[in-house]
Amino acid sequence: MQLNIPTWLTLFRIVLVPFFVLAFYLPFTWAPMFCAIIFMFAAITDWFDGFLARRWKQTTRFGTFLDPVADKVMVVIALILIIEYYHIWWITLPVAIMITREIIISSLREWMAKIGKGSSIVVSWMGKMKTMAQMLSLVGLLWRPIPIIEFTSIILLYVTMVLTFWSMFQYLSRVYKPFKKLHNF
Repeated sequence: MQLNIPTWLTLFRIVLVPFFVLAFYLPFTWAPMFCAIIFMFAAITDWFDGFLARRWKQTTRFGTFLDPVADKVMVVIALILIIEYYHIWWITLPVAIMITREIIISSLREWMAKIGKGSSIVVSWMGKMKTMAQMLSLVGLLWRPIPIIEFTSIILLYVTMVLTFWSMFQYLSRVYKPFKKLHNF
């Protein structure tokens, strides 16, 4: 296993998760902002590690495996914190849909890799749009500085839910033919 700067950034992102969770529960008025800053910093390292790995041609199997794991852990924990804070169905429902999509797509990627079709499940521009909307929404919902940012972040949460469905169906349509061929449908 080769560790390089992009992989260290990915590992660092995983290490940041308990810190933004702890910041979420701090009993200080500045805690939500601190939590959001840690989360935002982790989200920026997500973009930065991928950029460096491609730019420096330092893509590794371990990094390719670890990057989406770090992303999922970071996002799912933030979504759970959002559910806990709001504790209301109209926040829980889109969050539950997003977590379900992450599980389905992760399982799909694993299955496609097992049958030698892992390249069928590459990140689409729709997936990137979903991620960007999701990160902005989560930063706003973790921070909650003023009502307009909170309201905008909730709207972005619903935009993310729509993009979540759309990108999931894109992935599912890409693997339909290999699935159909493999199982003789």
